[in-house]
Amino acid sequence: MPLAPRNWYRRFFTWLLGVCGWKLVGEFPNLPKLVFVAAPHSSWWDGVWGLMFKAAIGLDASFMAKKELFFWPLGWLLRRMGGIPIERSAAHGVVEQMVARFDERERLWLGIAAEGTRKAVTKWKSGFWQIAHEAKVPVFTVYFHYPEKTIGLGPVFQLSDDREADIARIREFYRPWQGKRRGAF
Repeated sequence: MPLAPRNWYRRFFTWLLGVCGWKLVGEFPNLPKLVFVAAPHSSWWDGVWGLMFKAAIGLDASFMAKKELFFWPLGWLLRRMGGIPIERSAAHGVVEQMVARFDERERLWLGIAAEGTRKAVTKWKSGFWQIAHEAKVPVFTVYFHYPEKTIGLGPVFQLSDDREADIARIREFYRPWQGKRRGAF
């Protein structure tokens, strides 16, 4: 992904992340379209650190978040940063809407929390897989590892037609990483 020009807020967030001890490790893939999955998602701080890194490096990426976060004035900021509010209580054609976005654009990176919640879950939601599979784009893994204050960039996974096997393979990648309150398992 092309990075934006250096500006005051990029310098500020770079400085703030450094002061807080956070670092970014790994490399971004050179792909125009993908779904990136962030896990383990165990705290609202994940979104704060993730958005700070997004601003610091000038990453052009969209992300899905629960619609309850999009209240005034936070809603304006989240939308400006690429946020897409999602109604989680019922399916409202979200997969189809996101696939249509991929079809309409030459470049799109879409971020999703795989667990779909900050609570511990035994099974991940499959929306990220459905979107990536139907849009025919790969899944890029991003992890939080709080013991080392790291946001890491992992491998890219090409999907098969076997949803359960793909999700199990992707989830296994997250086994070593520890969120603020728990791991991915």
